[in-house]
Amino acid sequence: MNGLPTSVDIDGILLVDKPEGISSAKALARARQLLGRPKAGHLGTLDPMATGLLPLCIGAGTKIARYLSGDDKAYHGSIRLGLRTDTLDITGRTLDSTTAPDPNELDHPELARRFTGKFEQVPPVFSAIKEGGVPLYKLARRGRTEEPEARSVTIHSLRLWGAGPGLLGFEMDCSKGTYVRSLARDLGEEIGCGAALAELRRTRFGPFSVAESVSLDDMERGLPEALDHALVPLLAALRDRVGMATVPVSQELALALRQGRQEPMAALKFPAGTGERACLVLDEQPVAVVRQSGQSWQLERVFAAQQRPTPGP
Repeated sequence: MNGLPTSVDIDGILLVDKPEGISSAKALARARQLLGRPKAGHLGTLDPMATGLLPLCIGAGTKIARYLSGDDKAYHGSIRLGLRTDTLDITGRTLDSTTAPDPNELDHPELARRFTGKFEQVPPVFSAIKEGGVPLYKLARRGRTEEPEARSVTIHSLRLWGAGPGLLGFEMDCSKGTYVRSLARDLGEEIGCGAALAELRRTRFGPFSVAESVSLDDMERGLPEALDHALVPLLAALRDRVGMATVPVSQELALALRQGRQEPMAALKFPAGTGERACLVLDEQPVAVVRQSGQSWQLERVFAAQQRPTPGP
């Protein structure tokens, strides 16, 4: 395995810097192959043209995806003015092109203000949203052109600037479900010339930063040290990143909970202000995530005892 840990050694969130030109699914498949094909999934989806942070849930990390998938995200990139395409980005089929104003002469603060806050956004026709279990992009390839229903999204912050001839640069912080391609389209319509997304890079996903990520090329070169900062252990993801309170348990209780027995938890004392959920911990390893239900606590996720990550030979 060229020095990388094997699949049995890894449980957590692996932060990968997805390269341009491959889908998120292919990036996940490549990472799984390099790691010995562990159980895995990815958080969020980046289009093939996009680069940047793609958190991968590896091994038992798949059990905590639900606590991370609704997080806000941050992006930067550029928008091509004067171009309309069917996919809302420059990889799509051109529908219309026209002369665009000089990006440097636009009122960037005012334009950004109009698209900051909570509003209704129409997702792209070519998107992973499913209708009847079928992704809309597959329906679009079959000739369907009806726009999806608008969805409520929030753009927390947006900064715009002239990025070159015909290019509008941007950086933004937004809620789950926000489509940057739709933002490019809407900005173009607001300006009056149409627009398509030209470049996109995701720099943050919830508490995770692309600065902590590892490239697939470095993984392929078999650099175990590249994983040292890119692999976030389960407990660190839940406690340090999500902010979930931790409650220590005994070895006996941990064994009972891992066997799916819930009744011994009745005697467990939870600190004041624990919150709706807590992570039960033994020897700095997560045992279970529990959820408050009325006056009691119920098991929500149980984790097997983990092996410590160790480099391969």
